[in-house]
Amino acid sequence: MKAIAYQHALPITDPLSLQDVDLPEPTPGARDLLVEVQAIAVNPVDTKMRLRSVPAECQWAVLGWDAVGTVRAVGAQVTMFKPGDRVWYAGAINRPGANAQRHLVDERIAALAPSSLSDADAAALPLTAITAWEMLFDRLRVSRDTAPTGDALLVIGAAGGVGSILVQLARRLTGLTVIGTASRPETVEWVKALGAHHVIDHSQPLAEALKQAGLPAPRYVVSLTHTEHHFAQIVELIAPQGQLGLIDDPVPGSIDILALKRKALSLHWELMFTRSLFETPDMVEQHQLLTEVARRVDAGELRTTVGEHLGTINAANLRRAHALLESGKARGKIVLEGF
Repeated sequence: MKAIAYQHALPITDPLSLQDVDLPEPTPGARDLLVEVQAIAVNPVDTKMRLRSVPAECQWAVLGWDAVGTVRAVGAQVTMFKPGDRVWYAGAINRPGANAQRHLVDERIAALAPSSLSDADAAALPLTAITAWEMLFDRLRVSRDTAPTGDALLVIGAAGGVGSILVQLARRLTGLTVIGTASRPETVEWVKALGAHHVIDHSQPLAEALKQAGLPAPRYVVSLTHTEHHFAQIVELIAPQGQLGLIDDPVPGSIDILALKRKALSLHWELMFTRSLFETPDMVEQHQLLTEVARRVDAGELRTTVGEHLGTINAANLRRAHALLESGKARGKIVLEGF
């Protein structure tokens, strides 16, 4: 089968950083679905893994943790799906990725894809929707009640992939006042269109920007990017006894958690791969939340977050996608479709 893979950690400008290869077709395990991949999305984790995780000598590593496709075969213990089902999922970080014509995924972290979206539009959502959902409702334990609470949520980096769905979920499913950050006119408009009540500029000091906008100290802050750059401002602006959620990888030693003590702040990490990595007893929660997200997409309550469609799934286009992500200028999600 066709796949895009690598053998060495190389800058994305090197043609060998991602290559078109032919690999053996995988065989499903007991709870696996064998999926014929129709569309994928590219995430920051792809660029990080390309540089950090080097396969054994002469082996190929396949990236990719967002996919939409058709089930072609199922494992002996699969109960929730059958061949012919159209599914979406974000996969597992400890298994080969979805940048291949056929891919294995555990049924507990897959769901039926929303029927109202094209393959490419659907592929933009799984990883970021899981991340945003788990951050809001599992880590920060925000109530799923749309009655206004008087509390605010500040989303730093709201125009990116996770921010684009986090803003929607918070606006549609909670009673929080949603404040997003963006720094360019086009990303400001993007975040407003997704439902943010307010947008402030994260290229300026955030505490001062909140004050100038007449906004209250947020009880919740989710920092999606460059946390080490914003950390001191977050501590200054967040409400006492507030909650801070992170998904990025601050430079070691760049944040001082003792700064959280004076306000009795709590810190919450979100990694959507944790459930599949450890096969936790609640692993099927990802199947259930993706099913709920698909239902709300089909009901018109949530929209796709595609920012760029870069064409067919091949090494050249994936290198373009990685380069765009590494530039820090991506808006929404980057998708590719078909082999």
